[in-house]
Amino acid sequence: MKARAVLIIPAFNESASIERVLQGIAEAQTGCEIVVIDDGSSDGTSEKAAAEGAKVIRHPFNLGYGAALQTGYKYALSRGASFLVQMDADGQHDPREVEKLLAPIEAGEFDLVVGSRFLEPTEYKMEPIRNVGRWLFRSLVRLAGLKVSDPTSGFQAMNLRALEDYVDDFFPTDYPDVDVLLTAYRHGLRVGECSVHMLKATRESTLHGGVRSIYYVYKMLLSTLSASAEKRKS
Repeated sequence: MKARAVLIIPAFNESASIERVLQGIAEAQTGCEIVVIDDGSSDGTSEKAAAEGAKVIRHPFNLGYGAALQTGYKYALSRGASFLVQMDADGQHDPREVEKLLAPIEAGEFDLVVGSRFLEPTEYKMEPIRNVGRWLFRSLVRLAGLKVSDPTSGFQAMNLRALEDYVDDFFPTDYPDVDVLLTAYRHGLRVGECSVHMLKATRESTLHGGVRSIYYVYKMLLSTLSASAEKRKS
């Protein structure tokens, strides 16, 4: 029996949380095929994911969050999937919200749906510095015509049209974020959002910290401005 969708989880050294995440997905009964993309972990992430029954695709070494996502996208296409959900491996995303993300995609209302922490009032609190960054990037994408309250959210669902777009060479290997969302919009994809409940991450982000934070802001500003300048396709 074909799965409803492919649910991909990029993971790098997430042995402390991956079991709990996969058990939560099983309890939520999403009807999705679960795929963990282990991006060169050295802590047993793959073994724990496999023990929970997930399909595991392992990179031989760390290639980056974006590369792990693209591996998942390509796998979904090879399986003939019509829909895909992506979520993080740190326990921040609630698998019970997968239904909310997939419903408007399956109904044909959108090509891509972002799970937003800020569309409606929730208990989620973001660190002041990251909140300023979110406000900055949200303002930039809105100037470009895309109205999304949480453009940095990694909890997303998409259809085949978006999948085929995301396996293109424009997709970055390190930080696929606001710029990718805006590029999708500029490519004519119908981008929507729905309010979701998210938990605070149990650890500091491996993508944003130290010198990486400076590089992240610099790269996002350049790539977002570049994507904003691209002509919108109908």
